[in-house]
Amino acid sequence: MQIQMGRFFFLSFFFLSILCLLPLKPVVALPLHTNSRWIVDEDGSRVKLACVNWPSHQEAAVAEGLSNHPVDLISKRIASLGFNCVRLTLPLFLATDQSLASLTVRQSFQRLGLLESLAGFQADNPSMLDLPLTSAYQAVVSNLADNNMMVILDSHFSEPSFHGNGVFGDQHFNPDLWVKGLTRIATMFSGVPNVVGMSLRNELRCPNQNVKDWYRYMQKGAEAVHSANPDVLVIISGLSDGTDLSFLLNQQLELTFTGKLVLEMHWHGSRVGRAGETSNPNKVCGRVVDSIMRRGGVLLQQGWPLMFVSELGVDDNRHLNCFFGLAAELDFDWALWTLEETNGLMNWNSSFFQRISALQSPLQGPDVSRVRRHKIIFHPSTGLCILRESGSEPLKLGPCTKSEAWGYTPQKLLTVKGTYFCLQAVGLGKPAKLSIICTKPGSNWEIISDSKMYLSTKLGDGTRVCLDVDSSSTIVTDACKCLGRGDMCDPGSQWFKVVDSTNITRRPILQIG
Repeated sequence: MQIQMGRFFFLSFFFLSILCLLPLKPVVALPLHTNSRWIVDEDGSRVKLACVNWPSHQEAAVAEGLSNHPVDLISKRIASLGFNCVRLTLPLFLATDQSLASLTVRQSFQRLGLLESLAGFQADNPSMLDLPLTSAYQAVVSNLADNNMMVILDSHFSEPSFHGNGVFGDQHFNPDLWVKGLTRIATMFSGVPNVVGMSLRNELRCPNQNVKDWYRYMQKGAEAVHSANPDVLVIISGLSDGTDLSFLLNQQLELTFTGKLVLEMHWHGSRVGRAGETSNPNKVCGRVVDSIMRRGGVLLQQGWPLMFVSELGVDDNRHLNCFFGLAAELDFDWALWTLEETNGLMNWNSSFFQRISALQSPLQGPDVSRVRRHKIIFHPSTGLCILRESGSEPLKLGPCTKSEAWGYTPQKLLTVKGTYFCLQAVGLGKPAKLSIICTKPGSNWEIISDSKMYLSTKLGDGTRVCLDVDSSSTIVTDACKCLGRGDMCDPGSQWFKVVDSTNITRRPILQIG
């Protein structure tokens, strides 16, 4: 199948504004390791991975977008959008099949008849055109390092293709060859400081999948990678398209090393099915979150580091808002998946990146003894938080970095920490206010619905209202919407998450001298 190398999301970047120079960033002490559920640097400070996927595993085995833009421009634009790492995919055969690995970029395009992509690559990245495919891949990693970007190497498929996978023992998935390939990849990037992790295999799936083989081969693959390159995080995904890790609740992995294992779980908004399009969004979100927690999310609470790879479209607000709410609540590491044109970043505008900016920064971390624990009130639809601009001004949405330190008491009061103020509803369509008389009706806020993303209270006359946002970003209270079983409206303006925070200053990526 002929690849359209311009399908990748970087086409959209052409329409973004010209980059400003990025400020110098303090150093993160590499390599990374784990501390309970957190990924931390050598100083023990949390490093939250906020990644974007860059496919390099398809038929040409070349990083997408390089026929349209210089590699350095792509790297700088990724960094400018707030991401701190790239999950760079590759086909395993690049490390095990010499006839593939020895092809130059030019030859790879020519054998597939991709002459237009070849011409574009020559115009934008001429110095890479006659490199062997493995060297071209290394050149991308090196350029990402030049732009202070961490890299996770993702062994995506075996042979270069648009679709692939399966499970151990399938036609193109020889377990022994897989371990050999992982070893070669890990060895190739040993001593490359911005390569901070290796993902062993993407989305295992097949009717023949079984837990016994998973333990047997994942343990072999993990040991091989760690032996060849002990600096990298070893990232392991589960079964059923990477959506199921629940079996780890009953049986631990038996590994000779510690402090390097990270689990990977995939969130497929598109695979909720048609029921997700015709059902009440609160019920859909509640059902999806319950499933995710049951199938692996609960491992976070047991001290496992867990990274989510999401396949969500920019216009899919039901699933995006649900994902953003959970991402803020659990504060997990994540990587946006961008392979397909229909749900890739090439359709995403700059407002989307504002929405995810709050999730690119850590909200919590391993050392809570030196920080002030509190809550923030996060609005997934905008990526903003509730702020108090002044005593006389109404509450507004604004950057979460400027959020009030809220508390949520057993009496269900939302209080501003360090003050006597609590959040209070006044009436339908009216701005919510802060009051010091917290015994009045409208002061007790319940978290309701299957989505657990409404903040609701009762007025003096018994009317139930929900927190909402008006067109000027003012926080108001209004009739709760979309709660009925048959309601299929968009509840986004009324979805809020009361999220734990520890006021951790964002740790930037790295600086390679």
